[in-house]
Amino acid sequence: AQPQHAVDAIIETIRKNPGIEVVTLGPLTNVALAIVREPSIVPSVSRCVVMGGNPCCEGNVTPAAEYNIWCDPEAARIVFRSGLPIELVGWQLCRGQAVLRQHEIEQIRAMGTERARFCIDCNRTAMQAYRIQTGQIGIALPDPVAMAVALDPSISVEKSDHFVEVETASELTRGMTVVDRLNISGDERNRGVWSETRQRRRTTVVWQIDVARWKQMLRRAME
Repeated sequence: AQPQHAVDAIIETIRKNPGIEVVTLGPLTNVALAIVREPSIVPSVSRCVVMGGNPCCEGNVTPAAEYNIWCDPEAARIVFRSGLPIELVGWQLCRGQAVLRQHEIEQIRAMGTERARFCIDCNRTAMQAYRIQTGQIGIALPDPVAMAVALDPSISVEKSDHFVEVETASELTRGMTVVDRLNISGDERNRGVWSETRQRRRTTVVWQIDVARWKQMLRRAME
């Protein structure tokens, strides 16, 4: 552990590395605090890949929200309104064909490397959660998907830019990521609620990844 506070470390690292690319794999509390304390760091970030949200599917911690955003939706709202060049890698991208199925888990374990064993063993809880949610054997890997997108942007095969807002007030939908996919937030009925968000830059929302290439990338990392 380092004695320096994470917020101070974020500010210092960005200041010393203009053009830095930032990847977030958890709740956005520290990033938001860094922005509030030193908003001048925002222009120094060339890209910010955020693993979080559920722009086109159900949530995984409530019916409406994904865990990383739900943990601190106020922080997420600050980050999305900050002007950072965000690429949103939502929870839905680690589902479906992107899930590691039982035969793929066995193939990775059979590689026999320390990395391969660690990859499977450290995700036992994730495997249990997936079985509880779906009744199937598999591992959904949202963080590795986000890192793959960060390391190789061409993994994203469908993405588009939209205003994104985070719900903070509703008891039912707190933490929900609301994407203005049809560009209607500027309509008369919506512009009051969306006025502050629309003054900021749009978020790049990743809708689809090349699953086969992502899994190849994962296997190479396990060698």
